[in-house]
Amino acid sequence: MPIPQYPQIDPFLDYLKFEKRFSQHTLISYQNDLEQFLQFMVSQFDAPPLESITALMVRSWLAEMKEEGVSSKTINRKISSLRSFFKYQLKTGALAQTPMTTIVAPKVSKRLPMFVEQTDMDQLFRYLPFSDDWQGRTERLVILLFYSTGMRLSELIQLKESQIDVASCQVKVVGKGNKERIIPVSAELMGQLKAYIQDKPERKEGVNQLFITNKGMPLQPRSVYAFVKEKLARVTTIQKKSPHILRHSFATHLMNNGADLNAVKELLGHSSLAATQIYTHNTIEQLKEVFKKAHPKA
Repeated sequence: MPIPQYPQIDPFLDYLKFEKRFSQHTLISYQNDLEQFLQFMVSQFDAPPLESITALMVRSWLAEMKEEGVSSKTINRKISSLRSFFKYQLKTGALAQTPMTTIVAPKVSKRLPMFVEQTDMDQLFRYLPFSDDWQGRTERLVILLFYSTGMRLSELIQLKESQIDVASCQVKVVGKGNKERIIPVSAELMGQLKAYIQDKPERKEGVNQLFITNKGMPLQPRSVYAFVKEKLARVTTIQKKSPHILRHSFATHLMNNGADLNAVKELLGHSSLAATQIYTHNTIEQLKEVFKKAHPKA
């Protein structure tokens, strides 16, 4: 909810929306984090002006969250939101210094990304039955495209026919911050995409997405999540079964088969190599297994 004492939130959110081109989901996260922090400033410190907010005040908010059992990962995200907010105030000249300089983010234990084994993905496409109707055809092609490209759920749902380059066997993806990247696909998959486009039922006016329902409407994130989870549950026992797990599987299988880390970074649309490096851990674990089985002194 709006905080009258701090009108600086709205210009900052406009900056993220119109200049940084952040998604609606990301904007809501920033807004919630900032409003939560500034409400704390109102209740605990009688709404000090931005220039009077100190690192000690910020730490008291972080300490309260820790006492409430908020995870280190969530606290880190909130710290990141504050850093961006105060950095913007410096940029616009509203502040001369930021209270975030001495704030240290809590350490987060790195969890290896879950992924579906390559043999299980093979089983899914070879033996798992999909219905013969438009829905079954859409579901199978969506899962195949997730696994073949590593796209995010939002990227796939918004994918348009114009982004499919049949002649070059590649797909143009619009990712976070409206950044475009090109992902190559196999001739076989491109053939399936081409056939899908040719056979599409009549679309509702204004709908130009690649994937649609049999009623001509765009797919909804919730329904995609549901059918991906249902299909993966038939071939794997891993705890998480979501479109993002297919993205992890795409990257992990590329790395395990010798792909260059920088190439995987570009395919995933990561802005920094650090985000891609989590997939090297799985490669190392695989190498350890090979060593154990193959080396006489292991």
